[in-house]
Amino acid sequence: MRTYSAKPGEVDRSWFVVDATGLTLGRLATRVAMVLRGRHKPEFTPHVDTGDFVIVVNASSIQLTGRKLDQKYYHRYSGYPGGLKSIDARTVREDDPERMIVQAVKGMLPKNRLSRQIIKKLKVYGAAEHPHAAQQPQPLPQVF
Repeated sequence: MRTYSAKPGEVDRSWFVVDATGLTLGRLATRVAMVLRGRHKPEFTPHVDTGDFVIVVNASSIQLTGRKLDQKYYHRYSGYPGGLKSIDARTVREDDPERMIVQAVKGMLPKNRLSRQIIKKLKVYGAAEHPHAAQQPQPLPQVF
């Protein structure tokens, strides 16, 4: 018996939609990262992008546990001395809620060229509308 290895041209991709209203950031990010990577499929191959597309709507109503809205900080560094900018999670959720979800999912992917290809399949929107209705996205399955 031989081990099956998926080829990039053989992968069939589905579209899933997730409503982030009332969901916890980390728990949502782990489910989304698993689907983006393709670990929910039996033909998962670690070195091939076998994952599906994921649309996250209502990103502005994501929940954080505890006092993370005031204690968690997001950092940017320009590369120059004194170029470190820090913003708390409450400000990020008000100004750019998509950034919270993208960074959480990106941190759960492998750190290589494949992850840069995988993260492009994540579409995050702060409101309930999204322009991907033509792809007929299905609700993300709860069973993992």
